[in-house]
Amino acid sequence: MRKTIKPLKKHFKRLEFKNSELRTPNFELVFQQGFTLIEVIILIVMAGILLPVIIVPFATGIKGSQKPEMATKAMYLAHEEMEYRMKYNYGGPQLNPTNLTACQTSPPSGYQCQYEILYVPNNDLNALGSLGPDTNYKRMRVRVSDPQNDTYEIYSVVTRFP
Repeated sequence: MRKTIKPLKKHFKRLEFKNSELRTPNFELVFQQGFTLIEVIILIVMAGILLPVIIVPFATGIKGSQKPEMATKAMYLAHEEMEYRMKYNYGGPQLNPTNLTACQTSPPSGYQCQYEILYVPNNDLNALGSLGPDTNYKRMRVRVSDPQNDTYEIYSVVTRFP
């Protein structure tokens, strides 16, 4: 009989311990869910320190991501003007030598487009061009500036065929 009472006492103590534990106010605080005020304040301070470290490089990357688009648009405008000029014959008025002049095509706001047509002196394409005399070669240059004032240039040569 003694052997059966001993396990019952342990079992009874467990039940009693659990029940008495549930009734104490400290027990409710131990198992309560949520954050304390100090934990929330520490989280806000840490977020205030870490977020700028993460966001600044991201924002810089976003700003720079427009640059390829602007460069592509500027080169498109330059090629559009070049194609407009290249469709005319060597002796046509559209290919008369001129210093930098506003383009025929109208660029979008923020972009500036200019073209220049000069004779190539002494059949040397690397030499600076001139407005005369005719050397049977004309070098065309189209210059486009984007809204950030970066300049893009393309060149082409037109020749008079015999």
